[in-house]
Amino acid sequence: MGCSILCWNSLSFRLVSVCLLCASVGKQCQIRNTMADCSHLKLTQIPSDLPNNITGLDISHNQLKKLVPENLTQYSNLIYLNAGYNIISKLQPELCKNLPLLQILKLEHNQLHELPDGVFATCSNLTELNLGYNIIEVKNDPFKTLENLNILDLSHNHLKSANLGLQQQLKNLRELVLYSNQITELKKEDLKFLSNTSLNSLDLSSNPLKEFHTGCLQAIGNLFGLILNNVELGENCTKKLCTELSNTAIQNLSLSHVKLSHINRLTLQGLQGTNLTILNLSKNSLSVIEDDSFQWLSNLEYLNLEDNNIFKVSSRLFYGLSSIKHLNLINALSGKIEDFSFQWLYRLEYLIMDHNNFPQITTNMFTGLKNLKYLSLYNCNINLQRITNKTFVSLANSSLQVLNLTKTRISTVESGAFSFLGQLKILDLGLNEINQELTGHEFEGLNNIEYIYLSYNRNVTLRSESFIFVPSLSKLMLRKVGCNNLAISPSPFHPLRNLTVLDISNNNIANIKEDLFDGLYKLDILDLQHNNLARLWKQANPGGPVLFLKDLPNLRVLNLKSNGFDEIPVHVFKGLQQLKNLDLGSNNLNLLPATLFDNQNSLNTLNLQKNLITSVEEDVFGPAFKSLRKLEMDSNPFDCTCESIAWFASWLNVTQVYIPGLQSQYICNTPPKYHSTLVLHFDTAACKDSAPFKLLFVITTTVVMQFIFIVLLIHFEGWRIAFYWNISINRILGFKELDRLREVFDYDAYVIHARKDTNWVLTNFTSLEENEQFQVKFCLEERDFEAGISEFEAIINSIRKSRKIIFIVTEHLLQDPWCRKFKVHHALQQAIEQSRDSIILIFLHNIQDYKLNHALCLRRGMFRSRCILNWPVQKERINAFHQQLMMALKSNSKVR
Repeated sequence: MGCSILCWNSLSFRLVSVCLLCASVGKQCQIRNTMADCSHLKLTQIPSDLPNNITGLDISHNQLKKLVPENLTQYSNLIYLNAGYNIISKLQPELCKNLPLLQILKLEHNQLHELPDGVFATCSNLTELNLGYNIIEVKNDPFKTLENLNILDLSHNHLKSANLGLQQQLKNLRELVLYSNQITELKKEDLKFLSNTSLNSLDLSSNPLKEFHTGCLQAIGNLFGLILNNVELGENCTKKLCTELSNTAIQNLSLSHVKLSHINRLTLQGLQGTNLTILNLSKNSLSVIEDDSFQWLSNLEYLNLEDNNIFKVSSRLFYGLSSIKHLNLINALSGKIEDFSFQWLYRLEYLIMDHNNFPQITTNMFTGLKNLKYLSLYNCNINLQRITNKTFVSLANSSLQVLNLTKTRISTVESGAFSFLGQLKILDLGLNEINQELTGHEFEGLNNIEYIYLSYNRNVTLRSESFIFVPSLSKLMLRKVGCNNLAISPSPFHPLRNLTVLDISNNNIANIKEDLFDGLYKLDILDLQHNNLARLWKQANPGGPVLFLKDLPNLRVLNLKSNGFDEIPVHVFKGLQQLKNLDLGSNNLNLLPATLFDNQNSLNTLNLQKNLITSVEEDVFGPAFKSLRKLEMDSNPFDCTCESIAWFASWLNVTQVYIPGLQSQYICNTPPKYHSTLVLHFDTAACKDSAPFKLLFVITTTVVMQFIFIVLLIHFEGWRIAFYWNISINRILGFKELDRLREVFDYDAYVIHARKDTNWVLTNFTSLEENEQFQVKFCLEERDFEAGISEFEAIINSIRKSRKIIFIVTEHLLQDPWCRKFKVHHALQQAIEQSRDSIILIFLHNIQDYKLNHALCLRRGMFRSRCILNWPVQKERINAFHQQLMMALKSNSKVR
């Protein structure tokens, strides 16, 4: 039995990160690493079959009535236990005894009323204890043994006193939460139990506090943070509180929503002897702050006045705040701001004035803010329609880096408007009413600018010089500004060689030039969505497709959504080898070129949803899908046939890529058999049966095409092939003349021809003899017959002295009686008698074989193919004819 239990525990340990284990009531807990999540399972007791080595257990949001220590014994490694949101009414002292390593215990939202004596006696390692939302009555120092406790939460417990003990304890406590109890006063002895504690945060918010007894807060060893939000203090109690905080270690004081509508110059005087650095006075409906009211806060660094209603900011309102770095005035002002009001804040770095209503920006409003880095005037109702070169002159000596003017109703930016802000890096002019042509001088002087936001304005017209003074710009946002004409040269973006982000979406752009983005080698993100660029990529476009994406080697994100594209040029993405995110959604794309994504081997995200794509084939999408992490291709009319979707369906069933809507939005449109069926359910088994036939078709087609090609090649270029073949053989092997070993002839060939062909023979054969390359000699009747003998004898002698006999076959030869009756007869007779294969036929005319046989008793079949030559009609083939003739003349004449 013990062996079986041991084996089961070992198996549980191995499967702890992947298994779902059943609880004792048949529910399932989820195990991740060493954390067991058994929440929201309606459990009535702690599961007993969880892995023994778990260090965290969440049994919150169940129906547990008690925590039985015996049920936790097997989980002795627990560090974290969350039993919140149950109906536990009592704790037993043995809880921590069985969980010696426990550090975090959450018991909020239960029905705990009394804490038994010594309930936490063995919880020495506990660092966080949450008992919020119970009905606990604190008696007999229940927390005195928790020496390592850092956080104690007793919020929403109907406590009437902040006194949690009679003796000194909780020396390591850093955060005490008494939020939303029924504490009406703080007596001097209430917090004495913390006399040896350095408390970072004491939260007494949402208590009906009315009185602070003398020394009540000084009883704490060191109080660094005090939160009294939603306590109705008013001016008098606030003043008393500040007095009680005098000479304490307080650094952070939050008095949000304490009904402090008026601050006079003595209200905060008690804080003079403190090191207060953070003060929150938000949501108080503050209407009046008297001059010099903050003079006591020389160490303050953060002041929050958000959501108030200050009627007037006088020139001495902020006097004394010499250390302040962050001032929050969001929705805080409703009246005039006097000149030099901020002059005392010479260390101020962040000034946030969003959602305010004041008349205007005066000449010296921001004078003195030498260290100001961030200024936000978002959605301020001020008279800022026209920004001139005097609007921000008061910031001339500041180190401002960020200026937010979003939604300030700007309509015009004049030349040199920001010329004083040489250190500015970010300028936000978005969501305004700017309606002008940018000449470039509007941004003159912004020598260090990196980011300009101009999106959502009325009509911004660009020129070639619009950004000539801001070459340092790296981000430019021009979404929905009506700049629809960018077909200008040079491009307005050419000066921006450091640009990494460009947004010109939602501008109805229809006409741009190929060099629009030339030189933007650092561009990383390009947003062109919701324009009208479809015509630029059509083959029918005058001048061809406009490849405006060239020369962007570092582009990673490209958004071309909603442009009406129905064609894509095959090389449009060729140079975008770093592309990670491509959005072509909501277009009219159907057929994509086979090599479109060949260079997109590092693509992570591809969006092709809401197009007209019917076919998803491997040769098109294979390269793009290799490195893909997210694919959006839903809402397309897929054609679920083997040719169109088989590969895609197989890929979808095995891929690890994240595909939103895969189980609902990838639906077949055709054929009727699969209409409204998920692509995932397409049966690819039938497609495999056609694979052999496809292979046979490919092989057959290839063979037929090759055969046709060879036939056409021989028909049109055969003579050229033969010509170069003969030359090669001649040069490599030379001519082998076997007859010369036995006989020596005076002539290479005797030429028989009709008298009417004499001129042709003399012209062509004489030139061959004169060609040193061939070195041949012909016996020509008109030139070489011996004198003084009869013609019969001369013909016989000449034939005997020649290796070969050449017949010049023409219509004239067939009709010449001398050739027909004697020359041809004697030549054949000698060839037969001497067993020689020495006759060569050269056809000048197209003589049918039956005519040749009838006139000369000769047939083409009587001779070898190399001995039958045709005079070429084309002059360029004459050299090839000469090579063939030489091969015939030099060949062996003996019959084998």
